[in-house]
Amino acid sequence: MNYNHQIAIVGLGYVGLPLALEFSKKYPVLGFDTSNERVNELNNGIDRTKEANEDDLLDYTNTFVHRWFTKEEFEGSADGEVVIYEPLTRMSNGLTFSTNPTDLALANTYIVTVPTPIDNYKKPDLTPLIKASETIGKVLKRGDIVIYESTVYPGCTEEDCVPVLEKMSGLRYNKDFFCGYSPERINPGDKLNTLTKIKKVTSGSTPDIAQIVNDLYGSIITAGTHLAPSIKVAEASKAIENAQRDVNISFVNELALIFDRMGIDTNDVIEAAATKWNFLKYKPGLVGGHCIGVDPYYLAHKAESLGYHPEVILSGRRVNDHMGQFVANKVIKLMIKKNHKINGAKALIIGFAFKENCPDIRNSRVIDIHDELAQFGLDVDIYDPWVNKAQVKLEYGIDLIDVIENSYDALILAVSHDIFNDLDLSLMTNCNTVIFDSKSVMSRDLVDGRL
Repeated sequence: MNYNHQIAIVGLGYVGLPLALEFSKKYPVLGFDTSNERVNELNNGIDRTKEANEDDLLDYTNTFVHRWFTKEEFEGSADGEVVIYEPLTRMSNGLTFSTNPTDLALANTYIVTVPTPIDNYKKPDLTPLIKASETIGKVLKRGDIVIYESTVYPGCTEEDCVPVLEKMSGLRYNKDFFCGYSPERINPGDKLNTLTKIKKVTSGSTPDIAQIVNDLYGSIITAGTHLAPSIKVAEASKAIENAQRDVNISFVNELALIFDRMGIDTNDVIEAAATKWNFLKYKPGLVGGHCIGVDPYYLAHKAESLGYHPEVILSGRRVNDHMGQFVANKVIKLMIKKNHKINGAKALIIGFAFKENCPDIRNSRVIDIHDELAQFGLDVDIYDPWVNKAQVKLEYGIDLIDVIENSYDALILAVSHDIFNDLDLSLMTNCNTVIFDSKSVMSRDLVDGRL
């Protein structure tokens, strides 16, 4: 079937922006986000996530006309300054950014890439997803297609999102409008396995729509697509991808807890076991980020709603959630062995992003190390030039240091950014400093302990 796609990407984060850029090479694309700051940065060729090629950002982006008003000029502004965008009258080839929800009415294909986090009780928080559905529902027209990429539990698209679209639009699902689901597979910071090089799972709410969705993604994904038989199957495929990885990592993390008590090095054991061809060589460590540390809870939530309590998935989560506390307690024990006075001691954590060579701080478990050490009475500094200090302060309430100027009683390498290879440890340690390498990348001669 021929379908003249006019695409709107709702959410311009780690997933939405690369997708918008790639589609804009072949289709008119409107990139929508509720953050004025984010849209202004993108219009100026700045991507704080570092996922987009800035040359592409400038080459494929249309300049979007906007005006600034001061508070005196525009009464009612909450923050003293507000950006007002001139409404779009048509969608141009290439990529245009907007925070004006009425501009979405120009599209006929909507792709939702908003976050799907968990709350403080580790339950799915669908607030961003529902709000995005409400926004789209207000402009939805007959024949439109809404495709979700946000990670959800199986059934969420049709059970939670579709009713919102119907309510806000007054239209009927699979009569007036249609849906699809194609789980995102962005790996933040990975410059090798990029969007177009990762096979894409697709699905649609009818066989014809499924083919349209599959053809749409097939037009940009060079690695090819896999057309799932239903939306629910596509949703489930994403959920188990990350749950499987989480369980595998939890196994080696539990081994690390066991081998620590035996006094043997976990990495030595893994290297020996990996000499067999079918051994999966996972490494122990902190498990954070927007997917692996979150998505298993979505799958568990759905299972529990159906009367089944998942044992393996949740046990893996418990092990992985405990690793930050384990690292901190191990450091304290090593400090005691070196006769350090714990209360008032100074500690430095190197790295805060959830993974190396990436500015992403979502669900970073480095915070667990920090909080546990602080509870013991340590004065803890964190250094990570990769991440945005203001974002860390806003989300975690911590002030990162700009430069390392002191000698510390304890030093923990939490993230192995490449730039840390050039750090001079002699400037931040002394002969009695406890050094713990949670990534097992430093020379053994330099460290007192490692995962």
